[in-house]
Amino acid sequence: MSDLRFTDRTAAGRQLGVMVARHLGTHGLDRRPLVLALPRGGVPVAAGVAASIGADLDLVIARKIGAPGRPELGVGAIAEDGQPVFDEELLGELGLTPPDLAATVAAEREELARRIHAYRGDRPAADVADRLVIVVDDGVATGVTARAALRWLRERRAHGLVLAAPVCSRDADHALAADADLVICLERPARFGAVGRFYEDFAQLTDADVLAVTS
Repeated sequence: MSDLRFTDRTAAGRQLGVMVARHLGTHGLDRRPLVLALPRGGVPVAAGVAASIGADLDLVIARKIGAPGRPELGVGAIAEDGQPVFDEELLGELGLTPPDLAATVAAEREELARRIHAYRGDRPAADVADRLVIVVDDGVATGVTARAALRWLRERRAHGLVLAAPVCSRDADHALAADADLVICLERPARFGAVGRFYEDFAQLTDADVLAVTS
């Protein structure tokens, strides 16, 4: 059986927007929401969600912290100017401690600063205080990047936090319930693997793609 669920991120965003609108109505969340995309992949998905519910659209910028020699395996993440968030269970399985990742964290902070400047310039991060915030990505595998973003937003006094993605692993969906007030996923497959497996078109996005949507 094919893993493909979505044509591309834009189509997934439109489908996700319908479900987000339904959930917001069901839960009585009637304040004008703010949709924050996790770039790069979350941007076209978030644009569809924002259009569906009439929300403002902006970014929350985070970076995965990869395991040594396995950069695709996220053992932690950092968001904006927040502190690193680590998957303690995974660190234990790999025999790692946070100090072992100091060089990786420093490198990701540099890339984080570069992206903040590239995407925002001198514009400050969106003010989330007392707002309903919906964090959107194109898929959630381990959930550690989303967790870093959610915790950073919680510290900035968001009124409510929703995480929305077209596809989520069941483990991440369960784990993120501690950091989000609501988790919305269109698909929670029993076998997960990589997010790209669920898209026909999962092309790598660029900074220019992000700016085309958010500028």
